[in-house]
This record gives sequence, C-alpha cells and structure tokens, in this order.
Amino acid sequence: MVKRHESWRTRSLLSRFAHVVERTGLALAGGSCGLFVAAHIARSDFTLIGSGAAILGMMIYGASGFYLGIDLPPAPQKLRELSLRGLGSRADAVELLSAAGTFLTAVVAVTAVSSIILDEVARPRGAMAVFLGWALGASMQIAAGIIARTRTHIS
Repeated sequence: MVKRHESWRTRSLLSRFAHVVERTGLALAGGSCGLFVAAHIARSDFTLIGSGAAILGMMIYGASGFYLGIDLPPAPQKLRELSLRGLGSRADAVELLSAAGTFLTAVVAVTAVSSIILDEVARPRGAMAVFLGWALGASMQIAAGIIARTRTHIS
C-alpha cells in the first residue's frame, strides 16, 4: 500500500504506473458524468447545449474536476495543526469541499442518467438545475484540488 505522504520520487515504477492509471480512470469517470449531464440537457428545450464543442467542454471540465479533486495530496503538518474553531483543520475543510463536490456531481449525473434511461423529456428549468448542480460540484472539486496542491508549498 502506498502511503499518502510518500514522495513521487520514492515510489516504485509499478506504483507510479498504478497512480497514473487510477487518475486516468477518475478523469474518465468525471468526463462520463459531464457527458451524461450534457445528454440530459440536450434532450430538453433548454438551448445551452447546442454543439459538440459544448459537450466536449463539459466532458473536459468534469474530467478536470474528478482528476484534481478526488485524490488530494496530504496537507503539510503546519496546516493540519491549525483549527477552525474546533471543527477541524483547514486541510479538513478542503477535503470536505472535495467530497461535497464529488457527491453533488455524482448525484446530478445519476439524476441525468436515470432521466435518459427512463426516456423522460427534461424541462428547461429542470435541465438548468441539473446543469448548475453539476457545474457547482465540478467547480468545488477543481477548487479543492487547486487549494490542496498550492498548500503543499507552505512549510
């Protein structure tokens, strides 16, 4: 088992390969979520998704969210010791942001897939809610991933 605090340079070649495959799988899952949400929106009268480029953009944004936001690097010890009024550290808050974004994105994707499978026609307001929920969740993942990667330079 690879320890989260283990440096990339100290990992074996097999461990590095496994990490890249894992992250690629996460990115594909995020891209799939984006594709399902785009397909759901395209079936409605809501004209947000009108081109292949918009669908590809949603897939890339979703892939970025899952790639950056799910596998967060560990926080430096200094950040782990800082407390937010007894609720946990700032590092814990970033993990919560990532988890909430992942949960929201997945719930919205399941909603979109179930609508597609049940052959329901999405209404414009419902499609807008699905899109906004998905975009918010993916943005939360990306923000958490960026925060976690920039905080590793604090010592």
